[in-house]
Formats: sequence, C-alpha cells, structure tokens
Amino acid sequence: MVIMESQEKFETYSVSICPVCFRRIPMRIYEEDGVIYLEKTCPEHGKFEDVYWGDAEMYKWFYKNWNSARYLGSGLENPLTKVNKGCPYDCGLCPWHKTHTILGIIDVTNRCNMACPICFAYAGVANYVYEPTYEQIVEMIKLLRSNSPWSCNALQFSGGEPTLRNDLPDLIREAHKAGITHVEVNTNGLRLAEDIDYFRELYEAGMNTVYLQFDGLREEIYKKLRGRMDLVPIKNKVLENARKIGLRSIVLVVTLARGVNDKDLGNIIEYAVKNRDVVRCVNIQPISMAGRARKEEMRKMRITIPDAIKLIEKQTGEKILVKDWRPVNWPVPIAKGMEVLKGRSYPEFTMHPMCGASTFIVIEDDSYTPITRYVDVDKFAGIFWNIYYLGVKGRKTRAKAEMVKFLPMIKSNLIRDLVKNVVTKGSYEALASLMYKVIMIGIMHFQDVWNIDLDRIQRCAIHYVTPDGRIRSFCTYNNLYRSNVEKLFAIPINEWTKRTGKKLNEPV
Repeated sequence: MVIMESQEKFETYSVSICPVCFRRIPMRIYEEDGVIYLEKTCPEHGKFEDVYWGDAEMYKWFYKNWNSARYLGSGLENPLTKVNKGCPYDCGLCPWHKTHTILGIIDVTNRCNMACPICFAYAGVANYVYEPTYEQIVEMIKLLRSNSPWSCNALQFSGGEPTLRNDLPDLIREAHKAGITHVEVNTNGLRLAEDIDYFRELYEAGMNTVYLQFDGLREEIYKKLRGRMDLVPIKNKVLENARKIGLRSIVLVVTLARGVNDKDLGNIIEYAVKNRDVVRCVNIQPISMAGRARKEEMRKMRITIPDAIKLIEKQTGEKILVKDWRPVNWPVPIAKGMEVLKGRSYPEFTMHPMCGASTFIVIEDDSYTPITRYVDVDKFAGIFWNIYYLGVKGRKTRAKAEMVKFLPMIKSNLIRDLVKNVVTKGSYEALASLMYKVIMIGIMHFQDVWNIDLDRIQRCAIHYVTPDGRIRSFCTYNNLYRSNVEKLFAIPINEWTKRTGKKLNEPV
C-alpha cells in the first residue's frame, strides 16, 4: 500500500448541503487524529461535523492514486434535465453528472412483508402505496436503455419487497427484451424461501442474481435491525431453494451497524465461502445516520469503509488485509483498454474512490486467498492504461501486443486462464466464468444528509429511474427526492386495500 508521504495533515474542500434546509453549503474535509472529518456551516442552522472516513492513511492512499482526472467520466451525451438551480436540485440526470448508469434501480412497490425499523421505503411508514403500473415500468426500462454513450445493461428490481408483485417474472422478461443482460432482485427472501415455484418462475424468466438481505447468522441481529427473530432459517432456505432450481448467483447484502453486527463480518465471509456454489458476493453497506449528534458521538456511531476493512482483517485472522482492497473505480483502465482491444463500449466505473472498496477471494478447497496474492493488480491496471493510451494514439497493433505482458504476472494457472478468457472474449459470459471461481467482497457507503458530498453525487453510477421520466443518483433520490416522487404516483393505503381486497404484505 503506497501512502502519501507528506507530513502535512490532509485538507481539501467540496460542497455539501445543510441537513436541515438542504441549501448548498461549502464543506471542509480535513485530517485530525488519524481520522478524516468533515465540517460545514449553514448561515441559518449552524455548524455540522461528521466522520468522513475512519482512517486518514487509507483515505490519502485512495485519494492520491484514484482521484485523478483520468478516473473521471464524461457524463451523458443525452442528459434528461437542464441545469437551473445546480446540483443536487436538477437531478435527472443533468449535464453536470459525470458518470453514466452502471446499475439502474426500479422500485416496483413500496409494500413489504416485513416492517424493518431501519427502512426508508416502506408503505406502512409512508402511509401510501407506491406501485408503478406494468406499462410505467416498461417505459422506465426503455429510459435506462436510451442512455448514451453507454446504454445501461444492468437492472435491479427493488422496493419495498419486489416479490410481492406476481407480475415480476414478466417484468424480468421485459428487461431482457429491452436489451438488459443482467437482472437482479433485491429481496428479504421470505417469498423465495416459502414459494419455490415462484422462485423458479423468476429464474426461468431470466433473473440472474438474488440480492439477498443478509445481516448475519445470529437472530439477535435481526431482532434489532428487522424487528423479528426467525430469519436465519429463512436465509438458509433461500440458498437451499436456489440450488434446487439451478440459480448460482446470490449476493449477501449486509446492513452494517456498530454494536449490532460489526463483530460478525468474519463469520459472514466464512458462510459465503462454505456456500460458494451459490454465493457470488458479500456486499457490506454501513448504515446511514439520522438525527443530530456532536462530532465525538458521530465517531462512536459511524462505521466507515476503512473501519469495516479493519474489522474484516481482524476477524479473518489477517487472511484479508487492508492492502488487499482497492476503490470502486479501480476497473476504469480495464474498461478503457478493452474498448481499444474490442472496438466497442464497456461500462466505465468512474465513481468517486471514497464511495466504495472491494476485493476478490479465490476459493481453494475450504480456504481462500485474496486475488492480490496472485497478481499485482496495480501493475495489471497499468498495462491496461498503456493499452488505452496506445489506442488513443492510433497504435492499436502495438496496444494488442501489450496483452502478452499481463499473463506472466498471474501466479495461479486457474486465474490466468480465466482472466485470459475474459480479455480475449470480452463477453458477459466470460466474466461470469471468472466470477463463479471467486467471491467478491464489497463495501458501499451510501450517503445521508449529514455526510453528503456533491463531488461524490456527481460521480454516482447507481441510479434510480422513476415514472416521471427522470434518472437520479442513489443518494440524492433517497435523501431528497423519494417521498415527493412517490407521492405523485401513490394512492392512500385504504384506497389500495379496497381496490385489491388484499393486505399490504400480501402478493398481488
């Protein structure tokens, strides 16, 4: 791990919003006692402080190596909104947005068969039902596909609980019909555990991945986060049913909360390894904050990306080290190099490096090793930067010759063959063959109104598409737009129940 060698403490500036009135205000990002903090002052509501990143050295490492101009995207060629008030008030996507949609999200309902106290999208709390029509959802899919220069090819159906819609299999077919190649369903798993026929119907319709709520292996965790205690057998049943129907791609999605399941990350990773025939990824999401607290209190409550990484290092017995992780935008040179080699577009992960981090573990028998032990991933990325720059200069033959350099770098025959397959074929199927041999561990720290950084917002690649014909970044939608957009298309709960004759938690 290369760390910035300057003895001066880190300091930079960005723009945020007031968490009370939502006006744009300057934000200072600075180092203090080995932690990166932020502070911002609203002329009306005063000063706010929070933890930005829990480890200053890791922040500076990411900042120095992956926060340069060559990791920036160029945005959409066909933005959907104009800039009138500026970010984040023209979200839709606007010309200021720098990254195209890597993953599109469509909330197909806000109804749910659970009532999690931490949820921001539940009808029982909102007191209305938001459930776009089939026709509206088809139009939203088409809107995602209309993006240029990259036409989004990955879609998540979310909610609420999307499996409460009986027409979800048909919506999956509509997504593939429109050109989406990867469809995942974000679910608590209740219906998939109880109704294997419905699970099979989703899979046969073209569902590629189950994005499964999975907070740990202790019932006490679910009592605190989900309000019930019978969920561990249900999670196991989802994996069992996946095997029965032939699905091989489940993402375990961990909502990480300090004092609740921050001691369970090692066990969750071990569970993923034991179930590697169906588990492809562990996606850890530190919980967002609500309420006003002082800086010392925020430091106690916040779990940031480097905090989670250090917990994993400790809980895996140092099998996975801090140095094995890279920021979420590390693959940018791979995409740019592949564009030169294959003469077609690939999704460029031009997000802000502080939005997320990941590593891959290679499974051997019942043990695992981070992929960084098999290949110098930074030299690997450097080769693809060389390929890209040679291609820009028109030297494509020389660029293709660079490919031979990376194969000797890979120490594992298995990984060498799989990577060679990905690079030579450049296809979704080739990438899938690699992913079936490894498990990804990712950490995505979504923002709240207290720590929101508009520089990160403008580089977001995970976008909601909504019936009003807009596409918005994940964090602006959930913090600023969700309730207003949903109310435009919602109906009162009593009207919905009268119309359908169903309870909120029943499939329709």
